[in-house]
Amino acid sequence: MAARGGGKEPLDAVRRDRLLCDRVRKEKQCQRLHTQFSVNPLHRVHTITKKPMSWHDNIEEPADDKFMNLIHHAALEPTKKYSEPQTESQEIGWNTPLIHLDRTDCRLYFPRRRTEITRHGCHGARRRAV
Repeated sequence: MAARGGGKEPLDAVRRDRLLCDRVRKEKQCQRLHTQFSVNPLHRVHTITKKPMSWHDNIEEPADDKFMNLIHHAALEPTKKYSEPQTESQEIGWNTPLIHLDRTDCRLYFPRRRTEITRHGCHGARRRAV
């Protein structure tokens, strides 16, 4: 055994080979070979804007029909996307059509009216604003 503060004993060839074999075995246990790569959905992707005057960035490419259909489908309102409501709050008013606003029916139409009191209030508000 080496004395305190002294150098280590030199390793013989057999011991050095055994240490190397152990090290290689441990490294192989930890390594995995990846052959399929994809985008990590949890990692934010930073996009770089294109240069407006470069010719290769302004080349028109054909639009992908499948992707465009997916975008247009996502922009639809829920009643056109799904056959039945997906959440509890969508159940309210799912099957009710929109009511046509009849301006002659005084039960559903309440237009703003001007009376002496409202004219006086508008005049006072204008005076305070100035």
